[in-house]
Amino acid sequence: MGLLEVNDLHTRFQTDDGIVKAVSGVSFSLEKGKTLGVVGESGSGKSVTFLTVMGLNDPRHTETTGSVVFDGSEILGLGTSQMRGIRGRRIGMIFQDPMTSLNPVKTIGWQLEEAVMLHNDVTRAEARRRSVDILKEVEIPRADTRVDDYPHQFSGGMRQRVMIAMALINNPEVLIADEPTTALDVTTQAQILRLMIKLQQEHEMAIIMITHDLGVVAELADDVLVMYGGRVVEKAEVHDLFAKPEMPYTWGLLGSLPRLNATAERLEQIPGQPPSLLRPPKGCAFNPRCPYVFDRCREELPDLRAGVVGEGHSFRCHLADEDRARIWDAKKAALDAAEGSAA
Repeated sequence: MGLLEVNDLHTRFQTDDGIVKAVSGVSFSLEKGKTLGVVGESGSGKSVTFLTVMGLNDPRHTETTGSVVFDGSEILGLGTSQMRGIRGRRIGMIFQDPMTSLNPVKTIGWQLEEAVMLHNDVTRAEARRRSVDILKEVEIPRADTRVDDYPHQFSGGMRQRVMIAMALINNPEVLIADEPTTALDVTTQAQILRLMIKLQQEHEMAIIMITHDLGVVAELADDVLVMYGGRVVEKAEVHDLFAKPEMPYTWGLLGSLPRLNATAERLEQIPGQPPSLLRPPKGCAFNPRCPYVFDRCREELPDLRAGVVGEGHSFRCHLADEDRARIWDAKKAALDAAEGSAA
């Protein structure tokens, strides 16, 4: 059994317009020291899945079913005080926007110290020493003085490092990173990703990397979940996913991935918009945007079934195996030819 096991997770939100089916039947396993990449467009259910795991949805308007087992114990449905003992101490989370996640009227040091003192029986002086140490660990210069600065005195990249420090300050076993590099320039993104790899090796923690960027997944992940319409539509070891993706939505994501040597002037794009989770389409959720759609796709939801490459590779698609293989081989040949002619 993995360190974190999620089985058949469903999350529904009650709204004035109806029930939003945000997460539908998501299952995965995360082992200690491994990285799981979770990829998909905005609105695919990525963030809500892990807010549900963390118990951070508003219980007054949320219906959740399924199972979340952490270190052998069921945590879905635990009370607030019980979850507080897990959240921030054993499972840390980096949120998307560090400026809105940090308190603008409290110093960085005060916020880090509170995170330490909430979960440990230590003095404020001990918590401060730990705060300075963790700021040094995430490579913030002059940590012993910057600990007394406010969030607005830090750049975007430095604020993101502070958020990583806050998530790591209690040495969690799992770190959930929700789009941790989205608002950063490419140089800072690369620095943050290298930092996360280094910290993972030093702390031996598992990471869940939530992103829309397959380039980040390729660099960091051991295994990948591709989500669309609130469901997992493909699940694979990272090398298998890039070598032989099985689902047309994954083909679209890979086609839109920039390549240094590509000759095409414009990236491929997936036509249309992600589905409404309030009124999802009948059948396969991707069918309104899929160029290979046929009648069965519009009527019947495909099961998550095993692929032909790699143990644990599964996907949702009604296309026959030979048709998927033929289409992907042609796509891959075109991509390889574009890169080769530019080399």
